[in-house]
Amino acid sequence: MGTKASFILLPMDDNSQQNHLKAYGITFWCLEKNYKASWLLNYRGGSFLLPDVSEIRKECQIRGVSFEILSDSEEEKILAVISSPSQNMETVILEKAPKIAVYTPKGKKPWDDAVTLVLTYAEIPFTAIYDEEVLSDQLVLYDWLHLHHEDFTGQYGKFFGAYRNVPWYIEQKNEAEELAIKLGYKKVSQEKLAVANKIKNFVIGGGFMFAMCSATDSFDIALAADGVDICEPMFDGDQSEANYQSKMNYGNSFAFKDFILERRPEKYEFSDIDMTEKRRIPMDKDYFTLMEFSAKWDPVSSMLCQNHTQLVKGFMGQTTSFDAALIKSNVLIMGSCELNGEARYIHGEKGKGMFTFFGGHDPEDFQHHVGDSPTVLDLHPNSPGYRLILNNVLFPAARKKKQKT
Repeated sequence: MGTKASFILLPMDDNSQQNHLKAYGITFWCLEKNYKASWLLNYRGGSFLLPDVSEIRKECQIRGVSFEILSDSEEEKILAVISSPSQNMETVILEKAPKIAVYTPKGKKPWDDAVTLVLTYAEIPFTAIYDEEVLSDQLVLYDWLHLHHEDFTGQYGKFFGAYRNVPWYIEQKNEAEELAIKLGYKKVSQEKLAVANKIKNFVIGGGFMFAMCSATDSFDIALAADGVDICEPMFDGDQSEANYQSKMNYGNSFAFKDFILERRPEKYEFSDIDMTEKRRIPMDKDYFTLMEFSAKWDPVSSMLCQNHTQLVKGFMGQTTSFDAALIKSNVLIMGSCELNGEARYIHGEKGKGMFTFFGGHDPEDFQHHVGDSPTVLDLHPNSPGYRLILNNVLFPAARKKKQKT
C-alpha cells in the first residue's frame, strides 16, 4: 500500500454518529460502486471502514453521515486492536451489495411497512414484488427478501372481527380472491400457501429472509398447516377441517413448534405464539436486550446484533413478540425481554439459507393502529430498532467464511 492511502471511518457508537440509519446507505452505495468496505463488529457500535475517496466524503456530507478520516497507521492500529484475541471484535469484509426484494402488496394499505420506510430513508434500492413474481420464480433474482405485514394463512389478517364492514377490508378480500383465481387457485389460502412454499425454497436454496410482525407466525402456521383447511367459512366459503389442530406438522415450520391455533374467526390473533395479549408490560418498561455473541466465532449473530445500545425499546404489532417456549431449539434468540422472557428477535438457518424474525410493527411507533400516519424517520436517525432491520439488509454482503467447527 502507498503511504498516501487513507480511510474513512463511519463511527456507529452513540455519540459520534449523527445519522446511524443513513450510514448503512452510504456503505451499501460504496458496495454498489465496487469500493472495498469492512464492517468492524463491536468496534464503536459496529463501525464501517471505507476507502478515503472524495466522492464518498461528498456523499457522506450530502446525506448527513458523520465520518472520520484515518491515516494508514491509524487504520492499522484499529485493525490490530480488533484482531487481538482478548477483544470481542472482528473485521468482516463486505463483498457486494445484495439484491433486495420486498414482498408487499401493490395497492396502498391502511398501514405502512417499517422495512420499506427505512430502506427508502437510507437510500438503499429495493424491488417490490408480490405473489405473481414469487409464483413465477422471480425470487432467484434476489439475495434478500423481506416479508411485509402479511397473512399467509388466507384469513385476511384476522381483521374480520373489527373491520368486516369497512371498505378497505372488503376491497382487500375481493382483490386477494381475484388474484388467487387469476393465478389458478380456488382459494386465497391455497394461493398464499404456494407463495409460502416458494419462499421456503428460496431460503433452503441459500436466500436470506427477514420477516416482521404477522408475517413471522402466519408464515410458519401456513407451512405447518400445508394440506389442512384451517379457515372458517367467512374466509374461504366452506367449513374448516374437523380437529385441524391435531394435524399440524411442526416439522414444516421454520421457527415455531407446538403452537395452538386461535380458532375464533373474530379474534385478532393467529395462535399462542404471539405475546401481545399475554404480556403485562408498561410502555416505559418495555425494552428488550440484545444478546452478546462472539464476534470472532459467530460473526453472523454478531452482525445482526450490532448497535450502539444493548437495550432496545419495545414496540407492538399484531405479532408483538414470541413465546420462548414455542421456539425450536435450533433457533437462536438474539433479543429478549427480561421482564417476561419473551423473544423479540430470532434467527435460524434453513438449508443453505437463513431467516430472521423480528416481532412488532414499527420500532418507533409503540402501538401502531390501522390508519395511523407513517413514522417520519428524520425524527429517529439513531433508532436502535431500525438499525436491527438494516443489519439484516447488509449482512448478506459479508464474505462467506468457512465455519470454524
